Amino acid sequence: MKCLTSDELRQMYLDFFKSKGHAVIRSASLIPENDPTVLFTTAGMHPLVPYLLGETHPAGTRLTDVQKCVRTGDIDEVGDESHCTFFEMLGNWSLGDYFKKEAITWSFEFLTDEKYLGIDKDKLYFSCFAGDEDAPRDMVAYDTWRSLGVADDHIFFLPKENNWWGPAGITGPCGPDTEMFIDTGKPACGPDCSPACDCGKYLEIWNDVFMEYNKQADGTYVPLEQKNVDTGMGLDRTIAILQGKGSVYETDVFAPIISKIEELSGKNYEGADEDTRKAFRIVADHMRCATFMIGDERGITPSNVDQGYVLRRLLRRAIRFSGKLGIAEGSLPKIAQVVIDKYAHAYEELKINETKILSEIAKEEERFQKTITQGMKEFEKTVERLDGDMIDGKSAFRLYDTFGFPIEFTLELAAERGFKVDKDGFDKAFQHHQELSHAGAEQRFKGGLADTSEQTARLHTATHLLNAALRKLLSEDIVQKGSNITAERLRFDFNFPRKVEREELDQIEAYVNEAIDAGLDVLEEEMSVAEAKEQGAMGVFDSKYGDLVKVYTIPGYSKEICGGPHAKNTAELGHFKIKKEQSSSAGVRRIKAVLD
Repeated sequence: MKCLTSDELRQMYLDFFKSKGHAVIRSASLIPENDPTVLFTTAGMHPLVPYLLGETHPAGTRLTDVQKCVRTGDIDEVGDESHCTFFEMLGNWSLGDYFKKEAITWSFEFLTDEKYLGIDKDKLYFSCFAGDEDAPRDMVAYDTWRSLGVADDHIFFLPKENNWWGPAGITGPCGPDTEMFIDTGKPACGPDCSPACDCGKYLEIWNDVFMEYNKQADGTYVPLEQKNVDTGMGLDRTIAILQGKGSVYETDVFAPIISKIEELSGKNYEGADEDTRKAFRIVADHMRCATFMIGDERGITPSNVDQGYVLRRLLRRAIRFSGKLGIAEGSLPKIAQVVIDKYAHAYEELKINETKILSEIAKEEERFQKTITQGMKEFEKTVERLDGDMIDGKSAFRLYDTFGFPIEFTLELAAERGFKVDKDGFDKAFQHHQELSHAGAEQRFKGGLADTSEQTARLHTATHLLNAALRKLLSEDIVQKGSNITAERLRFDFNFPRKVEREELDQIEAYVNEAIDAGLDVLEEEMSVAEAKEQGAMGVFDSKYGDLVKVYTIPGYSKEICGGPHAKNTAELGHFKIKKEQSSSAGVRRIKAVLD
């Protein structure tokens, strides 16, 4: 088994699949475009959903990439040996091209061939979908593994909870998968020990997903006309295996970040007690994730809603644990600088947005330091007033609303002192804010880009006209900062320093409706990024498309690089109506609109 650095693995993977006829595409943004079912890009498949559902990709039907991802459902678990909020997913894709046999064969070759990872095949184990009322037992995957020389006792048939993947949100493409595991050498937990166990004997290293179905809002599964392959190998976890490390935090990915924290704290990571090591890991993870969030091409800033709330939570938790390590106030930008230096060669947006990253982190640290001392004092007063072991929801909300004290801090501090918090009571008091949880993020809306209905396509097209109206009527410097579409409405975020007045909103509505009434064809073309920019096409998210991009033109109004779906003619849109204009975060405004 080869011992590779993260950079070596990243490049080896892309080169391997390039040799198999795949086009290398760049990572998409961490912020999903037009998908309200999740706040962040959570898997490699997420940015490619339109193409998995039949849209043609400019780069072809075979793709490979390294996708940056964020998963925030288990922030509270970060600090152990394995959980991270940010991670990189190595992936290769077939959009109606090859299917199970080729995907499995190439996965096996990359894992076991001495030219690549060189893992002893006897240390590898595999799982296949056992079948249920939605889909049959996956004998094609099983037979392919057997044909490659895998022993029968190294293959497990497991149910949907173990061997089914997707969709990224509530609806969308999904299907059975076959997963690859490495034997860690730990003893079996019993006669029924399998990769489905949590005993630690089997560690997942790769996953090949066979997207054969489209999950509907009612929970049913409809076969896809275009069958796809989506594979994913976590870079951090694979590097830990190849480098023989028990934790991702001991690999070359985190080494310079941990080293900087040691320098700033005067403490050593190795040999430290578990609480100290946990603090190291939390600061390292959260600062890496926050740096990528702010530095993203659709970068966000700390706020009290949506992605900005998650960013604020990460930064403030990093501040708290850096304080436990004895790190001086104002030091977090120094840690972020290490992250930038480590990753900028692979993700140029970090270098491009370096000043913004360091500035936003410094501002949030300064802002929080002013509130945390007072908040801590108020927390202690709250505890002293208790007539039992429960902090009521109203008091917890007061800590947040009046003193800027995050509920996560209240929960953690209460637990440390043996108290409980009435979280349900807090949530009721907090209903005008949006508290994030893994389930909550998925359930906030019922549609998404995975919903390629005619209505969604109409709203998507309307965002192009809205963007054009804002640039024409307010400022040519306006760019899209976010877009979120359900089957009922669109939400569009854009940079602007002030409230948009009602008279201006009326003018924007009139401009969009003028284009709709004109009955203009929506033209679709494929061209190079250079050609698109030369023609004046807007496109701040073109990094996910590769060398060739799709450009949608509404003659006389809009020309944008985009992935679709769209209406064929503006007359299909109906009547455009702005329902609300508000602040999204510092310097960013938000418009919600509908089509009647």
